[in-house]
Amino acid sequence: MTEDPQTPRRRPSGEPSFIARMARTFATVAVIAAGLLVAGFFVFVSTIPRVEPDTKISGDGIVVLTGGADRLADAFALLADGRAKRLLISGVNPDTSEAQLARLHPQHKRLFDCCVDLGFRALNTAGNALETRQWVRRHGFQAVIVVTSGWHMRRSLLELERAIPEVILVPYPVITEGAEEENWWLKPGKLRLLVGEYVKYLAALVEVRIAPRISDEDPAPKEHASKK
Repeated sequence: MTEDPQTPRRRPSGEPSFIARMARTFATVAVIAAGLLVAGFFVFVSTIPRVEPDTKISGDGIVVLTGGADRLADAFALLADGRAKRLLISGVNPDTSEAQLARLHPQHKRLFDCCVDLGFRALNTAGNALETRQWVRRHGFQAVIVVTSGWHMRRSLLELERAIPEVILVPYPVITEGAEEENWWLKPGKLRLLVGEYVKYLAALVEVRIAPRISDEDPAPKEHASKK
């Protein structure tokens, strides 16, 4: 008995449908992708510095990205020790004046009078990079010490290398309290901070891959005059 060509073929019993096969494939890819992201997160965390950096470093200038009192303290210490000529504090709150900052660091008041510049326009790490680029090129610096928290350093260097590829960047990661703890995953606040930074780093990595360099025509934030 020959099969009628007009009769649709029936799927063998037990064979998954096309939709089921696609769903299974998608689920497999999703599991693999999630596994890679989790593995990447642990690699990211493992690269965060947990020991104090060498203070015997030098550069033409120092840029400190605001976000913690320890960052400023370390940046001022480097400047006072003669490790660079000038310091840029990038991302200062527009409502904060130079006089207010000087009162918070009275032991470094003389540095404010000669060697400290404030940048008020940066709202994020990408903005810090543009603000730094303007400052570096105005002073003709060729090597800059970058001061920020250890967990923030990789993304900071990524953005800065994109903005000023011609400048040598010397990382100075600030070791915050608890950074050396091995059981960070048991602390919700710490875990949330690290996961958030990892996601931001991945986003910055994608953006840098799409546009590896920022052209000179891109507008750089203007550095405001210090408010007394």
